[in-house]
Amino acid sequence: MKLHHSNSHRRKEILRGIFAVCIIIVGITHFIRPEQYARIVPPELPNPVALVYISGFFEILGGIGLMIPFVSVAAAWGLIALFIAVFPANINMAVNNIPIEGIPHNQVLYWVRLPFQAVLIAWAYWYTRKPQEQPGAEIIEKTAGSLINETAGSLSDR
Repeated sequence: MKLHHSNSHRRKEILRGIFAVCIIIVGITHFIRPEQYARIVPPELPNPVALVYISGFFEILGGIGLMIPFVSVAAAWGLIALFIAVFPANINMAVNNIPIEGIPHNQVLYWVRLPFQAVLIAWAYWYTRKPQEQPGAEIIEKTAGSLINETAGSLSDR
């Protein structure tokens, strides 16, 4: 039974790496070709290029954060928030048939792509579950416990 847990854990960690690298790459493309993403930002929102840079920055940060044990859960929650925040741009792309380089220009595909955002959210959510089982969790728990005890001790000395 332990072998199954080990294989399942290993698979989850491999998928974490794949997810993180993909998110980082997409984030980098926001800086390389910001104009293509700015086109899909809903017109009601101000300064589309700045929003593209901000979302790209947080994608890169979230991808890196997924790989750092003591911030991976927070990074996963941040990515969930980001995926929700950029969803209106994906809707705008589908509704207005706005092409983006690297995605085939096909409005049906743009509509089919919308539910994929839920897959990304679910994938990120997977890394918020059972944080005690995340890599490095025991180190974080011990370190946090030590810091809390030291702080409590120094406060009681006053």
